[in-house]
Amino acid sequence: MRRKHALRRPKDGTDPDDHSLASACRYEAFGRVMAALATKAEFIESCRDLTWWPGPDESWHIEWRDGPFASEVAALLARHPHATGRVVTADDVSAVLEVRGVRFELRAVDPMGRTEVRSRPHFWRLAEALDTTRRTTARHPWEELLGG
Repeated sequence: MRRKHALRRPKDGTDPDDHSLASACRYEAFGRVMAALATKAEFIESCRDLTWWPGPDESWHIEWRDGPFASEVAALLARHPHATGRVVTADDVSAVLEVRGVRFELRAVDPMGRTEVRSRPHFWRLAEALDTTRRTTARHPWEELLGG
């Protein structure tokens, strides 16, 4: 007769199949933060290499290149209705935000700030491209993209 052995847990104490309430809250907070960021097209469009990963201590790490300062993103998230949170620390390169009891570590690599992003002449915004009410003598962005 053979014995059945239970699967061993990883040595770091985390369980990849953890469906506890704490794990659910962690993912809910992450969803709220990402939904809040998705409503800010200017942020998403100005960033390169937007990445995120779960931290070992029930936290989330979000990192991007270019785009706004980490303090600007933390302030934006702290007052957004979906992801209302509390800014713990913030500077231009990194910020720590707490949303629904979950810690978010934000990191901006080579940030430019929102004012610099808006003033860049070669920055193409989706909102401007889709604005058909704006009449100018210059070609619209979609005309340049489509060659019209």
